[in-house]
Amino acid sequence: MLRQGYVGRNLATGDLSTHIQNGYERIMQGNLSAFRFDHVESTAKSLAFIGCSGSGKTSSLNRILATYPQLIHHPEHNFTQIVFLKIDCPHDGSLKSLCHNFFREIDSVLATNYVKRYAEKRHGVETLIAVMSHLANTHAIGLLVIDEIQHLSIRASGGAEKMLNFFVTLVNEISIPVVMVGTPKARPIFEMDLRSARRGAGFGSILWEPLGKPAVGGNILRTEWGAFTSKLWKYQWLTKASEEIDDEIRDLWFDLSQGIMDVVIKLFVLSQIRAVVTGTERITANILKAVYQDELKPIHPMMEALRSGDPSKIARYSDLTIPDIDKKILELSNLLESSKGHIRKSVRYGGNDQAIRLHNMLVDMGYESDLLEPLIERAFEQHPELQIKDLMPLILSWYQFSEQSSQAKKQRKPKSIKAKDWHTLDSDDLRFMHSQAANEEQMLEAVQQSGLVFKTDRWLTSGE
Repeated sequence: MLRQGYVGRNLATGDLSTHIQNGYERIMQGNLSAFRFDHVESTAKSLAFIGCSGSGKTSSLNRILATYPQLIHHPEHNFTQIVFLKIDCPHDGSLKSLCHNFFREIDSVLATNYVKRYAEKRHGVETLIAVMSHLANTHAIGLLVIDEIQHLSIRASGGAEKMLNFFVTLVNEISIPVVMVGTPKARPIFEMDLRSARRGAGFGSILWEPLGKPAVGGNILRTEWGAFTSKLWKYQWLTKASEEIDDEIRDLWFDLSQGIMDVVIKLFVLSQIRAVVTGTERITANILKAVYQDELKPIHPMMEALRSGDPSKIARYSDLTIPDIDKKILELSNLLESSKGHIRKSVRYGGNDQAIRLHNMLVDMGYESDLLEPLIERAFEQHPELQIKDLMPLILSWYQFSEQSSQAKKQRKPKSIKAKDWHTLDSDDLRFMHSQAANEEQMLEAVQQSGLVFKTDRWLTSGE
């Protein structure tokens, strides 16, 4: 699109100067159809890029655009070219706000003052569009990316059609390639009439769908979903995490996220945090379900629409957002930190700053145990005159002696674990399997899959 758009605006052949002069004429007459020189045929194309919010459209576009320099200076022509410009469609969908966003973005790239020169004055929409078109050629913008195009659908009656006419003008008259990015809510805008549909699909129309569910019986690792989840599974920090993801977890993960990238990752992060806080230390089906029910309630209608496969329902909930989910992750992370033994003055040592400091120093050295608190309290009671540097070797000697005694007691007496803590045991422990099973059938199925049940039918067959 970049190369094709520059064919009709070559700086060396004078075509760009012709566009600039025509742009000046439009500003003087206030008419987007005016021109001073014979019309130069447009070589630009447009592209519609539609996909559910959270599926990675904007992130992917930003990574693609980052492979190009945004500014290129041509010393032989004393000219600086803008290779691409990305703006967001205004929430109110007004043309004036879009022009202001355009001026603001150019100012941030070139350190100009177009906002002050044009946006702060009471120019009409026609004048602002003419100025915007002129600036696009003055700086030889190679590609204009307009994100969140679905905001057009919430404007006043007739507004979306006017803005689409403006896009057509950009592509046809001014030869600027335009990429329009939005959610499925934007699809009806392009389908209003034949001309806007053709403009939207001038260089193709991309419908970016969520990751699809792999077919039953196929090699799941060869699918996008299988490859992505297998890679993501390696990025977890749980002490009892399995090296490979099992099919039950993978299928449930897809059912809860429906392949939406943003939901897939946030579900993965929140499940890890809950696994650490609860002591389970691995991602299980029960944890995934609990996180989905407790933390992701706002997106349940969207997930139900995706499960139904009904395009009208999906378009209704296409603006997928998870309100305050990042704040929730921070709150749970703070809870995780506090569960790792960090001291709060109001809780331990009666506000003794020296005791708190000593505790934190010992924890940082790796001496984190339930033995630490009573030993520090005992040291300050028996030796209040000693400083921290003198108390530390004393506490360490007590700590080592207490730890050896504790280990000896553990060897003599097997550890008893209450039923409410069975979810913290190893994955191959029968008690852990029982804690994860909802009924006897699931328990039996889990035991059979683990290989702990002797299958008599196989023995009889081999005996014959």
